[in-house]
Amino acid sequence: MFSKTADPTAAPQRPASGSTGTNNRSVFSADLKIVGDVSSTGTVEVLGEVEGTIAAHTLTIGGEGRVQGHVAADTIEVKGKLDGRVDANSFTLRAAAQVGADVSYSMLVIESGAQIEGRFSKPKT
Repeated sequence: MFSKTADPTAAPQRPASGSTGTNNRSVFSADLKIVGDVSSTGTVEVLGEVEGTIAAHTLTIGGEGRVQGHVAADTIEVKGKLDGRVDANSFTLRAAAQVGADVSYSMLVIESGAQIEGRFSKPKT
């Protein structure tokens, strides 16, 4: 569940597209604070706080959730707070989201009311 990369400045790697763990779901509850790296081939839902890197197939940051660091996933949905760097195929900001990040994405959805500050880049295909 937790992994340490050889180079702490290295970007987290998204799990391979074929390794979707549809039954693998990890929920970090509101009273939990994690400092470090999180890696999952399934879904990670953050209701508490994470400082570090998160690599998952799907990442959801709940309304009270806070993430600071580098996140990488096929699908990322933010309802809470996110600060750092984002690599995602699909990046969705819900109305209550507060994001300060440099974002690399293929598909982007921003609901009215979401607060965003940062740079957005879409890789050329």
